[in-house]
Amino acid sequence: MSTEQVSLPPRSSVGLTNHLSSHPLSPLTAAEITHAVQLVETLYPPNTSLQYKAVTLQEPNKADLVPYLEAEHHGGRKPTIERRAFVAYYIRNTDKFHEAIVNLDRQRVESNVRLGQGIHGPGDAEEILLVEKIALGDKAVQAEIAKLKLPEGTAVISDPWIYGSDGVNDEERMYQCFLYMRDPSNPSNLDSNHYAFPLIISPVVDTVKSKVVRIDMLPTGSDHTVKEPQPVQIPPPNEYHPEHQDLRTDLKPLNVVQPGGASFKVTEVGETGRVVEWQKWFFRAGFNQREGLVLYDIRYDDRNVFYRMALSDMVIPYADPRHPFHKKAAFDLGDVGAGVMANNLKLGCDCLGSIHYLNAVLNTDKGEPWPMENVVCIHEQDAGIGWKHTNYRTGTAAIVRSRELVVQSIITVANYEYIMAFIFNQAGEVKYEVRATGIVSTQPTDVEVPWGTIVHPGVLAVHHQHIFSLRIDPAIDGHNNRLVYEEAHPMPRSDFNPHGVGYTVSQTLVENSGGLDINSDHNRTFKIQNPSVKNPINGQPVSYKIVAPAFQKMLADNDSFHHKRAEFADHNIYVTKYRDDELYAGGKYTNQSRGGDGVRAWANRNDNVTDTDLVVFVQFGLQHVTRVEDFPVMPCEIIEVAFKPVNFFDKNPALDVPPSRQENNRSTLSSEAEAESERHHQPSVEAKVGEKGNVCCSSKL
Repeated sequence: MSTEQVSLPPRSSVGLTNHLSSHPLSPLTAAEITHAVQLVETLYPPNTSLQYKAVTLQEPNKADLVPYLEAEHHGGRKPTIERRAFVAYYIRNTDKFHEAIVNLDRQRVESNVRLGQGIHGPGDAEEILLVEKIALGDKAVQAEIAKLKLPEGTAVISDPWIYGSDGVNDEERMYQCFLYMRDPSNPSNLDSNHYAFPLIISPVVDTVKSKVVRIDMLPTGSDHTVKEPQPVQIPPPNEYHPEHQDLRTDLKPLNVVQPGGASFKVTEVGETGRVVEWQKWFFRAGFNQREGLVLYDIRYDDRNVFYRMALSDMVIPYADPRHPFHKKAAFDLGDVGAGVMANNLKLGCDCLGSIHYLNAVLNTDKGEPWPMENVVCIHEQDAGIGWKHTNYRTGTAAIVRSRELVVQSIITVANYEYIMAFIFNQAGEVKYEVRATGIVSTQPTDVEVPWGTIVHPGVLAVHHQHIFSLRIDPAIDGHNNRLVYEEAHPMPRSDFNPHGVGYTVSQTLVENSGGLDINSDHNRTFKIQNPSVKNPINGQPVSYKIVAPAFQKMLADNDSFHHKRAEFADHNIYVTKYRDDELYAGGKYTNQSRGGDGVRAWANRNDNVTDTDLVVFVQFGLQHVTRVEDFPVMPCEIIEVAFKPVNFFDKNPALDVPPSRQENNRSTLSSEAEAESERHHQPSVEAKVGEKGNVCCSSKL
């Protein structure tokens, strides 16, 4: 992969503010981003223009960081950890893509590597806008648009897609642009739903040449046949904005009010570090260009639970087998980045209650700091009843409502939105939730086809899959863990089990790295254990189990580029032995990738993963068979993965949560009429032991 490596001191010293106050896991500050860029640029002649894809924290090696964290929590001397930046960049208007590691403390570039042929960096905001401009400004594209005979004043929109891979003349870094128009009857409405007006013209833009290199025509029938542009029949608009709707009038306000404020605490560490504490939970929140929100050093009541958690990758492969749609497989995190696409969250809309927002600093393509406000919101929410029991003999009820801490970020990927949240509760559980919404990707059609649904006249929404990979770096009471799975099996009918109703639960150790799957027929459940720490009640190893929904694995066959590239999409679980920098399940660079450097390749090393530092990748997803109700904007589809303690505590850890009381909740009857409530309990019988050991029964009403 490497064709050139340079390790040089800078030609001149570049000043930097002291960053000793920064925690080793704190994201880079604006000053550090600027400094890293300046140091990289000293490697080149003056006036060399570089295009920066990422300037982000190079996380410390785990072997160095774990002793630091333990000293931080339990006292002792913290080792020195130097601050480093990871820089990915092009020499502008070339295919020369580089990675550099910059030591900010020593003020030098430690390594600078030009990556090999076929490795392409992600898109960035400025580049995507430039591609739109190139596509719409091209004379040949304009000539094809003219053949459509669109009404005067019609606005044409370009959605650039990462080109994808099929092995056919796809070595150069390109974008496939899909064209739409805004409602011709209201072209000044910039928020018009242009996905209701797809066009058949699809320019291909070469990012090095900065020009349109091909114009594809989209098939609109039931086969691969394409036709020349001709005057279009314009369907009616299909808008999603509230001003276009006849809104309901019978919805009463629902206010989320916390008169005493929030129960969580956010502590700033330096300029960019954040520590969050809530209901015995402790963690650090980070944010970067690729993954967006990252959680580190996750502990419950000062016990290690997870070292690092983040969404590692995602892929959205589409079902249309025809050119150029056969290449549509969006790797949104690797192709662009969750951090780059993060929304500025709005008070009272994206999050409710007492909100704390986290800001971030990323970089522009010129290497300048890019402040991003409100990219993460932290808030509490009521989650219904946490636990309850009513003694039917007395009618006395003990009830606790569950409170959750939500750490949420939202990304917009052109047409789609993903609402992604880590959710903590008071019973020691963590969930990762994804809500998919936004607008389905559309294309023109003349006929119904079995790989999509017509959602508007002449508009096809193709079926597709959403497959996510959540990377879990566990630390269950320490960093030497194992992965096991439990299964429930019926006992054979025997003298011991004469009625054939018995069943047992067995446990299997996963000894080597690899891919594994859920089996709902046997209730196969994966658990991460620490066998060196035993539960004081039953002597079992402390564990956390993974509760993940079953989903249909990638449907593209094993020889397809989709399968080769989406290395995580063929198993529910992948387990690997920990190595620094193995963070991204689909590989480090997914743009037009070929596969071979992601989690499948790591798992194929067949490493021993028993009682060692391991990493678990949890896959989950949904098969989106499109429907009319998904248009013009789709209701949220919700999927989640949960991590629940198993023999980690000596009792229900939420027993100490204060009970739910009316004086705190202040609930009211929905009817204005007064209602009498009477405590209900069933009659019961109890037996009492007398002085002489005799037992007698009595009934109670």
